[in-house]
Amino acid sequence: MKKTILVCCGPGCIAYGGLDVAASFREQIATLKMDVKLETVIKQTGCHGFCSRGPLVRIMPDDITYYRVKPRDTEEILKSLDNKPVGRLLYHGVGGNILKQQETPFYSAQKKLALRNVGEIDPKNINDYKARGGYEALRKALTMEPEDIIAEIEKSGLRGRGGAGFPTGLKWRIAAEYDNFPKYVIMNGDEGDPGAFMDRALMEGDPHGVLEGVIICALAVGATKGYLYIRDEYALSLQSMKDALADAEKAGFLGDSILGSGRSLHIEVVRGGGAFVCGESTALIESIEGSIGEPRATFAYPTEQGLWNKPTIINNVETFINIPLIIDEGGAKFAETGTPTSKGTKVFSLAGKVRNSGLVEAPMGMTMRKIIFEIGGGIVGNRHFKAVQTGGPSGGALPESLLDLPIDFDTLVRYGSMMGSGGMIVMDDWTCMVAVAKYNIEFLAKESCGACVPCREGLRALSMILTRICEGKGEPVDLEIIKSICELLTQTSRCGLGKTAANPVMSTLKYFPEEYEEHIKEKRCRAGVCSMGRSTVVTDSADMAAIVAMAEAARKVSYGVQSKDKTGAES
Repeated sequence: MKKTILVCCGPGCIAYGGLDVAASFREQIATLKMDVKLETVIKQTGCHGFCSRGPLVRIMPDDITYYRVKPRDTEEILKSLDNKPVGRLLYHGVGGNILKQQETPFYSAQKKLALRNVGEIDPKNINDYKARGGYEALRKALTMEPEDIIAEIEKSGLRGRGGAGFPTGLKWRIAAEYDNFPKYVIMNGDEGDPGAFMDRALMEGDPHGVLEGVIICALAVGATKGYLYIRDEYALSLQSMKDALADAEKAGFLGDSILGSGRSLHIEVVRGGGAFVCGESTALIESIEGSIGEPRATFAYPTEQGLWNKPTIINNVETFINIPLIIDEGGAKFAETGTPTSKGTKVFSLAGKVRNSGLVEAPMGMTMRKIIFEIGGGIVGNRHFKAVQTGGPSGGALPESLLDLPIDFDTLVRYGSMMGSGGMIVMDDWTCMVAVAKYNIEFLAKESCGACVPCREGLRALSMILTRICEGKGEPVDLEIIKSICELLTQTSRCGLGKTAANPVMSTLKYFPEEYEEHIKEKRCRAGVCSMGRSTVVTDSADMAAIVAMAEAARKVSYGVQSKDKTGAES
């Protein structure tokens, strides 16, 4: 009987020798002359997301998963294919060794919709994707009216997975109603949050699934040109999507007449502009047009005047990969998972001080406690849980008292954080929350495009104040200045980077006020992280007050006061 061996060769596993494991399997098969079919699955975060246990090897159809495999283990694994599994490489659970992947605690509570093919197929082989029903949703969409496609997306309740959480069907409907041609569809793959690796896993593990979603979107809104905007640092993602485009066009899924339907769509890959702010929709558009990646003063939105002032749909990678599933199974089926206002699942990158780090897909509404302590296995070294930051550097840090909050778009915002693209950083009691706020603000200050005063000067001021507090030079008045600057950032910044930049500061002030007090009044960092008394930043409260006054002037700048983007353009 032939076996299929799936070897993780994503960067995480490569770092632990995944490519060497794959090569060793090929050598051993040739040497032993065994009747074994070897498939190497390349994806950025590991075959099944369990990054902390890589390299992973999965034997199919037996569904036996081995962890932390070394090249020296391959001969033993091959010789055991029709015999007793190699026990020392299995997952060791409370009741003994666990063979099947889905029975391990890391996987048992997950529900894979977006990740349905990742780790199951060879992403370089279009036939492997088609064998699992790939491009059947596109064939179905070609028999449907654009209105019917949009109706299914609306019925699903799918909201944008890039951070904004705007209803996807409504966004598509707005663009479809305009008769200003040509129209464009853009995939936002400019994933820039530190610790986030969801989109790259999808692009590298299931590129055709993402591409099929983009094509169906184009059919629904009447777009004839598409762009895949991918972060420049994602070399493997760029190559993976380029290869998928070439294979899809050769197979007739793209071009002048998609599958002979007369409907045309041409797509090209664009390398990202190398800036965090280029993930913002209008900055991304400027980057594609060849300009500096700065957010536009948004008086008309991309669905109306986007790329080259034409109607444009911009959706995140994870949003697009859900589209074929919705068209295949129906919007109502998708809506069965999740909460009343947040349907489906969400892919998270679980990182930080958690035992089982990696890629996790959970139904909307699952609690943070279940993700961190059941799927994630709890805190490294049995330390005490302190906080979890969701939504990347623009998200908020939530304390232990909120661990039982359901994770969905609206709940996280209500408590001072956000879903964002899905980053989830776990912190233990050795973490200084003031230092966490300082780190995030420093990151955002460096990534600000500088086009508007509140963001440019406000973030610089916050960075200086937080640095001074962490160095034991803080004053009680600094806390009021911080709050004032955060309010200005939220109310007057031009784009989402500035409007959400206050989250890491205000959430730590709200849930961990005692740490700020200790730093300022007692000149003490309970985590022992901050270098008290060694200030290198020379500022005083008068300097901060001057900066606040300058930021206050931004209220009078017309582009500084913006209404909410009614199109829900994703950042």
